[in-house]
Amino acid sequence: MYTIEKNLNKLNHNQPTFFLDPKEQQELKKKLKKDTYQVYKPYIDSEKNIFYIKEKPKVILYEIKSKVPLAHREILGTLFSLNITSELFGDIIITNNHYYIYVLEKIAPYIKNNLLMIKNSHIKLIEIPLEILKDYKKEFAHIELITSSTRIDTVIARLIQTSRSNVLEKIKNKEITLNYDILKKNSYLLKENDIFSIRRYGKFQYIGIKKETKNKNYIIECKKYK
Repeated sequence: MYTIEKNLNKLNHNQPTFFLDPKEQQELKKKLKKDTYQVYKPYIDSEKNIFYIKEKPKVILYEIKSKVPLAHREILGTLFSLNITSELFGDIIITNNHYYIYVLEKIAPYIKNNLLMIKNSHIKLIEIPLEILKDYKKEFAHIELITSSTRIDTVIARLIQTSRSNVLEKIKNKEITLNYDILKKNSYLLKENDIFSIRRYGKFQYIGIKKETKNKNYIIECKKYK
């Protein structure tokens, strides 16, 4: 709740908000009157966006130059190791073996001067024009599964090919998030467009049931973020 009030206060002072994840955006919208604000989206279907009244936010786009392949979690983990919060940077984009990150202008010098290595390999940040990625669309891998239930623990067990007891352990260890909150109930029935992340396995979106089998199981579809 503090995050929402903090960003609401910035808007009340005609300042852009920080980067907001989808859940925070929904919460902030409930506090605002329609058509009294604008949303800055760095690219077409960006997840983390910024609300503003008149003054557009100042955002920098860095390309991460690396000699070794990088994973989203490795970039994210290294950013957090710099003791900065997620509100200061936007989406991390990986496409065609290129790596990009949006950051607020005010934190950009600090990140550039301190983000020097990822995965024990030296990297370099190069500022590039925002226009380069304005038409970028996210890439997904489509997955179809046969499952006995749409319970999140059952679906995840099938997705990562493990036991439900192992999934329960991951829930207990706070390794799974659902719609940007720590998952607490393993019995949750997935709804269309729910987004969940599994530590070390990636981020997924539940699309829905495609059809029911003769054995009363379900063929479901998920998307995995690349």
